[in-house]
Amino acid sequence: MGRRLPGSVATGGSGGPVTSIPIAPGFALNVEVEGSGPALVLLHGFTGSAGSWAPLSPLADRWTLVAFDLVGHGLSDSPPGLHHYAMETCVADLVRAVGGLGFPRAHWLGYSMGARTALHVAAACADAVHGLVLIGGSPGIDCVEDRMARRSADELLARRIETEGVEAFVDYWENIPLFATQKLSAPEVRSNVRAGRLRNSATGLANSLRGMGAGAREALHQRLDSLTMPTLLLAGAEDPKYVAQGREMAAAMPGARFEVIAGAGHAAQIEQPGRCLELIRGFLQSVEGAEQHGVAP
Repeated sequence: MGRRLPGSVATGGSGGPVTSIPIAPGFALNVEVEGSGPALVLLHGFTGSAGSWAPLSPLADRWTLVAFDLVGHGLSDSPPGLHHYAMETCVADLVRAVGGLGFPRAHWLGYSMGARTALHVAAACADAVHGLVLIGGSPGIDCVEDRMARRSADELLARRIETEGVEAFVDYWENIPLFATQKLSAPEVRSNVRAGRLRNSATGLANSLRGMGAGAREALHQRLDSLTMPTLLLAGAEDPKYVAQGREMAAAMPGARFEVIAGAGHAAQIEQPGRCLELIRGFLQSVEGAEQHGVAP
């Protein structure tokens, strides 16, 4: 990826030319852009970056891929204060940035933390969302006590990152049960994922947990039935927690359908990119084709 768009500032980066988008004084987001056609916004998971979406780059043959480094990640700024990490601010910043790039309406695709963010975009700015794709997504933690417990756990993890540094945290993070199936991926795939994680800053990751963690915001369960945009929900078959949540979300969202990805865990787009590409491409084509003919997808 790496096509520069008008009205933005090109900056250097290890992944090629990157577009820096000023959001507020002293704060900018970085985005990598590839392809042409309708926009598909890509939002990575915690510790990821725009480069995490390389397995889905073939979609650039038909869509403009707009892959962000979320606040505190990659080449985007990592402010010491929490304002831009708050979910409502993050959503507003992303929608403003996508609109400023010439796409007032786009497809939004998110993975894990990015899926939760994309869901919040849909809830707050439905007019900006053409179609929605969530991989390993969740509406949050509905139980108040569980949400508070998660917030406390994330604060401890944030302090650990700040105290021990990014490399020690990545050593821990890549060995949690959620990512056990990634150990079956090819060595070069695992190496690329690790390298991307190591390029993040301790401040950015810690504050991301504090502002965008699953315990940081009220859940969206009660609003799912109002999200009527076409939605594709994906979860790896070896990720039972998110399979269950995907089924529940699909039952609650009028325009949603759910697919299980065989042979994959939490990061299905990395572990089974071919199947994810097939499903996502078919979904986006059906949404655009249905709209062109004035029928429901």
